[in-house]
Amino acid sequence: MSDERRARFRALHSLEQLFVMPNPWDVGSARLLEVSGFEALATTSAGFAWSIGKLDQGVTREELVAHVAGLVDATSVPLNVDSERCYPDDPGGVAETVELLAGAGAAGLSIEDYDPASGTIDDVEVATERVAMVADAAHLLSEPMVVTGRAENHIRGVDDLDDTIARLIAYRDAGADAVYAPGLSDLEQIAAVVEAVGVPVNVLALPGGPSVAELASVGVRRVSTGSLLAGAA
Repeated sequence: MSDERRARFRALHSLEQLFVMPNPWDVGSARLLEVSGFEALATTSAGFAWSIGKLDQGVTREELVAHVAGLVDATSVPLNVDSERCYPDDPGGVAETVELLAGAGAAGLSIEDYDPASGTIDDVEVATERVAMVADAAHLLSEPMVVTGRAENHIRGVDDLDDTIARLIAYRDAGADAVYAPGLSDLEQIAAVVEAVGVPVNVLALPGGPSVAELASVGVRRVSTGSLLAGAA
């Protein structure tokens, strides 16, 4: 079952069209979104944390893996996982995180470059090495998971498009199958990212931001909702 969902998720990224991947925060919201017709879902780190009385970035690896397993069991569509930094300091590091999420049935996962302990963006060399380790582990599976490399500049208030593009290119070269810069809302900047990276780009839907049709017109391949749905619930 997991292999089939991973193959379906990878195929969605191969199509020359945009797909919307909303972010449920629990089993009930996941089932509702699936019956609404969405072809893939993704976890939300903030939304899940709130649902269990924690702050974003406060969920343990064990809690995340159990959450993923529950969503996978409750639905039939591919599930992408917001795995934050992939728990590099837990036993076995990021490679073990990939294996645990794969065992829970994840079709894909993201790896980001923000360090909540310091409140800063990781050096690009450190972040790129972590992306490479995640990609190596994810691509060794019998049906590889889709790896998304995330550059957190803009959602953390660092509005440096050149650095964001350089990071996304580095993450692509390290093995990321898709890239994501949450917080980007200017259509011209999004178009510049799409043109520069040459792999599928995910965009976070934001109030007042570009429409799905506008994002599709500049080549965006995937749109997610992050914590917006959980925050509105």
